[in-house]
Amino acid sequence: MGIARLALAGLVILALVALIAVGVRALFNSLDSAATPAATPSAVVPPASAPQQSVRPSTLLVECRQEQCPKVFVRIPGGDVLLDREMAMGERATFDDEKLDVVLTDGSAVHIEVNGESRPPGSTGEREAFVATREP
Repeated sequence: MGIARLALAGLVILALVALIAVGVRALFNSLDSAATPAATPSAVVPPASAPQQSVRPSTLLVECRQEQCPKVFVRIPGGDVLLDREMAMGERATFDDEKLDVVLTDGSAVHIEVNGESRPPGSTGEREAFVATREP
């Protein structure tokens, strides 16, 4: 009876080690696939006879033009906060919501486009707040 218990305990330990090995392998495979970007499909070219569709610009485009841009705050009025952080040089954020509340800690640090039209930069170090509304 002693040998049977030892054999059973050995099988349980072996099964546990096998489960851990399978879990670790699955974890590494998922991390490798997250690091490798998935192939993006190439743009579909419409047939020559198809009418051209006009592309609607985003309601708001924010692009950082300095090494480090102070906090940018964007939210849907009375709703979700979409962006509330500092941005790095060249970083862009676009939003397509109907109406957006925007607060810039330094209006001169970022380039802003509302409905595809550039907004003049603010004064250096000056806080700027405005509402961006999507054009029909």
